[in-house]
Amino acid sequence: MDRTDADRADVDVDDLLKVILVLAIAWLLLEIVDTVLDLTFALVDAIPRLIVVVIVVLIALRLADRI
Repeated sequence: MDRTDADRADVDVDDLLKVILVLAIAWLLLEIVDTVLDLTFALVDAIPRLIVVVIVVLIALRLADRI
């Protein structure tokens, strides 16, 4: 161990700010991905309801002689 305690603690402020910036960007990207996945799963959950609405509309149009 050639390094002393003073060398280990000698870190530039700019380097620390860069590390914090990278961590903040990573956190924001994870939040964006989480939001996109939540929206995707919400749409996937809504597909059966949309299919039922389409079937009801098609039956109503057929009965009204619009198709």
